[in-house]
Amino acid sequence: MVAVTMMVDGVACSDEVEPRLLLAHYLRDRLGRVGTPIGCDTTNCGACTVLLDGESVKSCSVLAVQAHGAAITTIQGLAGDGAWHPLQRAFHDNHGLQCGYCTPGMILAAVDLLRRNPDPTEEEIRIGLEGNLCRCTGYVNIVRSVRAAALEMRESATSGVGR
Repeated sequence: MVAVTMMVDGVACSDEVEPRLLLAHYLRDRLGRVGTPIGCDTTNCGACTVLLDGESVKSCSVLAVQAHGAAITTIQGLAGDGAWHPLQRAFHDNHGLQCGYCTPGMILAAVDLLRRNPDPTEEEIRIGLEGNLCRCTGYVNIVRSVRAAALEMRESATSGVGR
């Protein structure tokens, strides 16, 4: 067993884990962060995407011991003070989801994309999300959702309101 300490959704967590335990399983099974679905265990689908120190990673490809000392954000920790993150709201308002299985990973990948590029084109959004698969939609409403959130986030940044 190996001792790990990390911040998960703003809460300090210390634990003993097997060196081979995947971060996805640690988050779900040990910490109850079941908003992080496991879709494939092979890094193909992106459903398990979380933010590791602000960057999107597929948690099925990261060992829990590799996250030692890191700050992890799951979909459950994205909203703050009872208010949805602009991407969560945009996915809801623009019908960017159907079954919802891929949605946590899509949203967290989009958070990272918008951190790096606050005004992406449609093509840049599609490229930024290409490691996340949706089997229900044609991605049109997902792209629309990311564009809507990007606009809202830029407007909030200029007005000094919101996140």
